[in-house]
Amino acid sequence: MTLDPRLVVVGDPAGRRVAFFQDALRTARLPGARVVSWPDVLCGRARFGAGETVRIDSPGEDPEADRLLRGVDDPARVEGSGRWYARFTAAVSELAETVGDAGAAFVDDPGELAVLFDKRLSHGRLRAAGVPVPDSPTSGPADQAVGGWADLRSLLGAAGLRRVFVKLAHGSSASGVLAVETNGAGRIQATTSVERAPDGRLFNSLRVRRYTSEREIAAIVDALAPDGLHVERWLPKAVQDGRAADLRVVVIDGRATHAVVRTSRSPMTNLHLGGARGDLAAARAAIAAAGGRWEDALGVCERAAAAFPGTRCVGVDLLPAAGWRRFAVGEVNAFGDLLPGLTGLPGGGAEGLDTYAAQVAAQFPGPLSPDATRATPRTTGTSTT
Repeated sequence: MTLDPRLVVVGDPAGRRVAFFQDALRTARLPGARVVSWPDVLCGRARFGAGETVRIDSPGEDPEADRLLRGVDDPARVEGSGRWYARFTAAVSELAETVGDAGAAFVDDPGELAVLFDKRLSHGRLRAAGVPVPDSPTSGPADQAVGGWADLRSLLGAAGLRRVFVKLAHGSSASGVLAVETNGAGRIQATTSVERAPDGRLFNSLRVRRYTSEREIAAIVDALAPDGLHVERWLPKAVQDGRAADLRVVVIDGRATHAVVRTSRSPMTNLHLGGARGDLAAARAAIAAAGGRWEDALGVCERAAAAFPGTRCVGVDLLPAAGWRRFAVGEVNAFGDLLPGLTGLPGGGAEGLDTYAAQVAAQFPGPLSPDATRATPRTTGTSTT
């Protein structure tokens, strides 16, 4: 990198992600980035110049981009994630050609986004790399597709699974996620933020609800299935203060730099669904009390990030099993760095830096930017589910 970089961010010009990244550049006394909007990319209006370095950021906060990608007029609608994925990956592929033809370069490998945004492909890659993940009958490119509720019921019976998460293969922010439970008597229930309208349309809600009618659950699954579904075992999570707990760990250039505990009274720990930040020190103490090592937990996240070597920053959803002794990876998020106010872990090389400042420091090491985030990932022992 030059000392006077020519940066371009593809993102939402009015969004928080771009604002935080620009703030990080300004604090590091680096030139601000030129911003290209996702609608410009999707409509073929984006242009780049030789010598520019292009950072791809999330289109998620841009309502016009969402409309163009999903083809729905109401952003609260759940449906359309399959269309979103097809249009997004096609746009990224075209963007790669445009950037290359212009003589510009990417911060990250755009080709990895197609895997990161397909939970089935991502899960399969993690499993192949030896990263502990929940069991899944839909993991990888060749496993069984779920065409609807009848397929799901058959799949669960064949795999002997009674508690599973059913996820949109290309979803995010818990959109369309159902935590499904069955018992020996055949009763079934699903916990989800999906609200089903009388006309059958599905909407994301801020209220987590429980469906106990198989007819209603089947209708939701049948409506979601055309967008693609991923199914995985629902692992019992560790508990903090009576609430289910997991962690989001940010890995930059192979090193775990930031971590936050997320807790909830529902199976979904997302903050917008009533989740809350937990106590990281208490989580570390619980791991130690169980005979584990915090370094091993971070090491699982670093191994997950290593499965995507072309992506410099990912957010890893780490699932601690009940008792805090073992860990699995739920997902690896390409745009998992939106954690306002969270500063770096002690000894992780990003102390005092938020996730955006840490990325700038890693990309442009210098006297104003600690370069320890580029250190070799820690060596860990084996951790399994």
